[in-house]
Amino acid sequence: MARSSMQKKKILLVMRELLDKTDETHPLSILDLIQMLSENGISAERKSIYHDIEVLKEIGIDIENRREKPAGYYVASRDFELPELKLLVDAVQCARFITKKKSEELIRKLENLTSKSEAAQLQRQVFVVNRNKTVNENIYYNVDKIHTAISQNTKIRFQYYEWTVSKEMHLRRDGMFYEISPWALTWDDENYYMIGYDQNSQVIKHYRVDKMVKLDIMKRPREGKELFIRFDLANYSQKVFGMFGGEEEELRIVCKNELVGVMIDRFGKDICIHPVDDDSFDVTVRVNVSQQFFGWLFALGNKVKIESPVRVVEQFENHIRAVLGCYK
Repeated sequence: MARSSMQKKKILLVMRELLDKTDETHPLSILDLIQMLSENGISAERKSIYHDIEVLKEIGIDIENRREKPAGYYVASRDFELPELKLLVDAVQCARFITKKKSEELIRKLENLTSKSEAAQLQRQVFVVNRNKTVNENIYYNVDKIHTAISQNTKIRFQYYEWTVSKEMHLRRDGMFYEISPWALTWDDENYYMIGYDQNSQVIKHYRVDKMVKLDIMKRPREGKELFIRFDLANYSQKVFGMFGGEEEELRIVCKNELVGVMIDRFGKDICIHPVDDDSFDVTVRVNVSQQFFGWLFALGNKVKIESPVRVVEQFENHIRAVLGCYK
């Protein structure tokens, strides 16, 4: 191999060794680097290693020389600090919409962004939680195709499945394809959702991305633009509990004062709060009334009450009776 090629290989090997193996508590000495190069068939003098390190520093790699024991050179800063990587690993591991296999692949890639010794700390993070994961390996590509369709202003088509009691995936509508105009992606209730316009029913709908199969980008332009000009994704997520649809209603709800944080967390700081007495307040909010909303309300017990409209009060009473009927 020509000398110039050997020199190029040498500095790349030094860079890789420093990035892979060093941090503040795990530096490498010049002798360590010379030994590594020798194992790769390259002989080097101390002076040339010093020069390589200076070149690497000039191109932006933050290399420091630790004087006290353990002494040596190490990469002092990286694009991602260890606490940031731990946060990303936890997010990947906890995300239900990412399959177990994809989670493991992503975490391995995140480990490559730090030294091997610090990567071991990320490995311990993998076992912090044990949550159910989606089984659709195509979700990565679905998300990418949806983003592409949105940027290209085109519709998408896909099949949509649901689970049967025998734990099998069953395609809805006998496998017929859905044709939807995608306008947004959101992460809600630990799942990824595509929000789009259905021209057939002329309404905004949402679909779980991990339940989409055979998703393709169409050449037909998107529809429903007039509905999305002023579309507020955050407001939509607040109204649609658990991403289950229902008739939108304006409700007046009376709550005990201790629930003010719960209401602000759910509906945002812009809600109007009016004191009713020393112990209670009321709020007026717009929600999609569904069984999931009733379930959320029921979990708050006797500290919350729907005051109006009467038809929703009656729906909630009927829901409670139906649940009680299961235990008679």
